[in-house]
Amino acid sequence: MTDTTLPTALSVAIAGVAGRMGRQLVAGAMDAGLSVVGGTEAPGSGPFDRDIGELAGRGLLGIRPVTDPVSAAANADVWIDFTRPAATLAALNALKHTRVSGVVIGTTGLSAAQDAEIARAAERLAIVKAGNFSVGINLLQALTRMAASRLGEGWDIEILETHHRRKVDAPSGTALMLGDAAAEGRGASLEALRSPPYDGPDSARVPGQIGFSVRRMGDVIGEHSVSLGSDMEIVTLSHQALDRAVFAHGAMQAAAWVRGRKPGLYGMNDVLGLPGA
Repeated sequence: MTDTTLPTALSVAIAGVAGRMGRQLVAGAMDAGLSVVGGTEAPGSGPFDRDIGELAGRGLLGIRPVTDPVSAAANADVWIDFTRPAATLAALNALKHTRVSGVVIGTTGLSAAQDAEIARAAERLAIVKAGNFSVGINLLQALTRMAASRLGEGWDIEILETHHRRKVDAPSGTALMLGDAAAEGRGASLEALRSPPYDGPDSARVPGQIGFSVRRMGDVIGEHSVSLGSDMEIVTLSHQALDRAVFAHGAMQAAAWVRGRKPGLYGMNDVLGLPGA
């Protein structure tokens, strides 16, 4: 496995520091001994009068959120962004005016065109992009790819994901990541194999397609399962996140790994040295 020991000299700037995930990222960075040198929040979102460390439930950093990524990242080695697609793309463009050379992106709900913009940004930045930064989820991705490749097209593939009621994109980025892995195992793209939603009188399953089911309830952090079923048996691979800190921990590993890398688009498989890298 790739060495992802976290260097104390690493300085990071974090987007969306007042949000639920942003606070987790700040806390994760501080707990890991990294230097948090700046953070942003969307105009009108705030609070802009509180210390970033205080927002994260940690000690004071002497830094407050700003709206400008250039200002926030002025002294950063790595930019970490788990916000919304438009905000992430705007930040990538703004980073041209900073010293940042590495980026960690956990933003989900990106369109194909937005993914293409990130790929273009990776011509000048080293970017680690993933739908999920949990080590367990990335192992699940590798196992899904393996299972789909070993089991024939007579095995149906269905992916079920559950998240908290406030999540806005569906299926989740993690579910789509698992779908990509299943499609790769079948030697095809998810675009070619993805089943439309089962809804209505003409919703029979098409052999070989990959189906998705979505649930939104309560405060569920994230649950994902991949089931492969034949006429005689079902194999289910699953993962449940018990603490949001797991995503922040993986993001810090990615931040440590990406600093000093040559420009390019990387994934957590690269960071963790898992098959498929």
